[in-house]
Parts: sequence; C-alpha cells; structure tokens
Amino acid sequence: MELKSLVNFFRDLFDPPEKSWEGLYGLEKANAMLYDLAVQGKVPGMAVTVLKDGDTVFDKGYGFANLEEKVPVDPQNTVFRIASISKCITGIALAKMLEEGLIDLDASFYEYVPYHPKKEYDFTLRQLAGHTAGIRGYRGKEFALNKPFSIQQSIEVFKNDPLVFEPGKGYLYNSFDFVLLSLAMQEACGISFEEYVRKKVLDPLGMGNTYPTDINGDISDRENDLAEFYTRSATGFKKAVVVNNHYKMAGGGYLSTSHDIAKLGSEILNPKIVESRILQEVLTSQTVDENPTYYGLGFQVSQDVHGKSFVGHIGNSVGAYSNFFVYPNEKKVISILINCTDPKVQNKLDDINILFN
Repeated sequence: MELKSLVNFFRDLFDPPEKSWEGLYGLEKANAMLYDLAVQGKVPGMAVTVLKDGDTVFDKGYGFANLEEKVPVDPQNTVFRIASISKCITGIALAKMLEEGLIDLDASFYEYVPYHPKKEYDFTLRQLAGHTAGIRGYRGKEFALNKPFSIQQSIEVFKNDPLVFEPGKGYLYNSFDFVLLSLAMQEACGISFEEYVRKKVLDPLGMGNTYPTDINGDISDRENDLAEFYTRSATGFKKAVVVNNHYKMAGGGYLSTSHDIAKLGSEILNPKIVESRILQEVLTSQTVDENPTYYGLGFQVSQDVHGKSFVGHIGNSVGAYSNFFVYPNEKKVISILINCTDPKVQNKLDDINILFN
C-alpha cells in the first residue's frame, strides 16, 4: 500500500469522514445523520432501535461504548444508563400491581408507608406517579449522590422537608416522587421493588439486559457490556463523576440496551403482561385544575415537535441521555440511548425522528 493510501486508511479508521446526506431519504438519511453525530464528536456513543408494526426496522450502534478502548456500541448488548426511562418501567409495574389488586392509586401514601413523617396535606400514589404530590426536586448536587442507600434509607435526604404545594394543585417533575412511589410499591407487594419489577415486567418481556446496580453501585458481573459514562468538557468528553443510583432505580436508576427498551414499547402498543384497560391508567395525562399536565403515571403523554402524539420519556442523568417515543397511531417505537450527560443534540434527534417511517 502506498504511503498516501496508508495515511488515508488510518485517518479514516480513527477519524472517519462525515457521510453526505445528498440524495438520501428515510432510514438511509437517518443513518447518515446519526453517524455524523458520532464522527463529529457530538456524542461519544449511541444505540438506536426502531420498531414499526412490531418489526425491527432499524437497530444500529454509533461511536464508542468506551472511547479510551475504542469499544464500538452494539444496540443489542451495550448497556447504558437509561435515566428517566426508568419511570416508564415503574409505570408498567404500577399498572401490574393495580391489576393484581395490590395497590389503590387513590389511596393515601401513608396507608403503605405509615412511618414517613406526616405533612400538612395527605397525598396519594397517583399524585406521586403523576408529579402532582408537591414533593420537592433535587437541591445542589443531590442528583449526583454516591451513597449506598436502600430506597428506605434514601428518604432521609428529603423526608423532613415541607411540600412545595398542596397535592393536586400543581405539577413539579422530580425523581423523589418515584423514590416514595417505589417505597410504597415495595411495602404493598412484600418483596423488594427490584424483585417485583424483574418478575412481573422485565422477565416476561424478555428484557434480560435491563437491571439496576446493587446497593453498592456495583454491576461487576455485567461490566463487559457496560458503556463508560461521560460528560462534555472543553476538549471533548471526560469520564463522568461516580454516582450510585440504586436508591432511585424507579425514577432514574435502571440500565438497559436500546434493544430492550424497544421491547417495552412493544408492550405499550400490544399489551401482553397487563390488561389494556388498566395500562391506559398510566398512559393517560393527569390534570391540574382541569388542565392536562401532559404526564401520565411514569410516562410523558404529549406531542413531539412535529405534532405527532406519543407516550414515553426523554431522560437525562449523570453520564446518560435517552429518548423513548411510542407512537400509537403510527405503531412505531423509537429507542435512543447515549452515554453522555445531555450532549445538546435533541434538536438533531427530533429531525431524525421524523425519518423513521
């Protein structure tokens, strides 16, 4: 091989050229745009899975699961933090508990967790799941806690704080709602929240690559498939700070593959483990003063930037950014996982989204 050709070979290997979008449409254009996000250094790594009418029409990895070791992303096996898509998993588990008669969505939280400090007002499981309970959000660096907390232990962080508003009178999106919700669910079923979710949701849906860390933040038995977690820096990407999300697994602590998350979307379009009429309970927007909040019980219930109705979630956490869109009218599921704290690419993802038809 001539010297010039050899130089070009290694340049393209480690700094691949951008793909031209000219003359491309649909999935081919989406592929080129996603490829460019990786080679332009907008994301370290990304996995994308798309289902249409129950069939996988797109399943690709871009960039690297580990930048330092140049480990490529595999959408079926590379495990990412899924951030607030965890709430969707919890929403399905909540629907299953409702179906089994284990909980009453409109019962007081204190019926299940009587040891929690009493507040000025009572609040319900529905209000917790819909972010209308008045529980506060993160303060300071609470979003990046690195403590070996169980769910019950973690409420020490915020249990003595007053409600932000009278339950049912406002909407405040936060993850502490789901800490309390998972504690109530755990008390109601008599086993750990993690075990219930695995037995009733993950295993039946074949989501074998979806799990939380253990209480020490450890997943050493699966670390070969685990993506490294990054944040943006002035010079590119750096490894994210170490966090332990075990205590908030219900709201933002699960890890998964884009392939597995697509299976969760299939359950929403074609329910098999929860009755359809009960599933609609968690997929229906809650209201405050008769106005929709555009949030169900663990699910965003809204329209995308193109005006198409969806249920799902956008997630952002330390070392992770995620999109999960389920379009009932189009029978379409889009799952996108990125191993970087908010890389500021949502506008691009929205443009790509419309190409998955």
